[in-house]
Amino acid sequence: MTDKAIIKASHLTKVYKTDLLETVALSDVSFTINKGEFVAIMGPSGSGKSTLMHILGALDKPTSGEYILDGENVENLSDDELADIRNRKIGFVFQAFNLLPRTSTLKNVILPMTYAGIPKDEAEKTAIKYLKMVGLNDRLNHTSNQISGGQQQRVAIARALVLNPAIILADEPTGNIASAQANEIMAIFQDLNNKGHTIVMITHEPDIAEHAKRIIHIRDGKIAQDSNGHKQLLVKKNK
Repeated sequence: MTDKAIIKASHLTKVYKTDLLETVALSDVSFTINKGEFVAIMGPSGSGKSTLMHILGALDKPTSGEYILDGENVENLSDDELADIRNRKIGFVFQAFNLLPRTSTLKNVILPMTYAGIPKDEAEKTAIKYLKMVGLNDRLNHTSNQISGGQQQRVAIARALVLNPAIILADEPTGNIASAQANEIMAIFQDLNNKGHTIVMITHEPDIAEHAKRIIHIRDGKIAQDSNGHKQLLVKKNK
């Protein structure tokens, strides 16, 4: 791990306004994530963690504050520039998998490389490499509706890796799978982190967050706690 900050969030605030109502979803949130970290962002429903995930994923912009992703200032970018930084810098893993249902696992993983203009032979070789990494080299031609939920999430992880993103952003990655499969998915994330990948995971499940090396708790739009390691978190809770 290096000390280089790959994510730098400074005083992020997000306010949603209507004619009658103003809702503060995030309030003055600041933190840094270094390259090679595995960080879980936790919080109950309505805490602001989903809003924060959208900002970290360049899916939305803060009302105020500064967000720098791998050296690029995000909050002043246009929609097209946001789409570009998402494609270049972020590998998304969603709760709902977001796979094409009647398309093979291999083609699902190849898809982002097709959009990126990578030659077909190179894209197929890369896709097979990452499907093998997540233990699915014997499921290359199965469609996503022919494999289990846990296997579908493995396909999604392989797809997130193929463009060598700066970070993997996982939004409730175990929310739609059984607990045994969830442990398998978390083992894959831990292995990827041990190989140097930076992972930011949004979750509301304490047992899933424990797999990360650092846990940031969000409550009422603010950081309530930032703990390096599960043992430290337990000590703080029991004080």
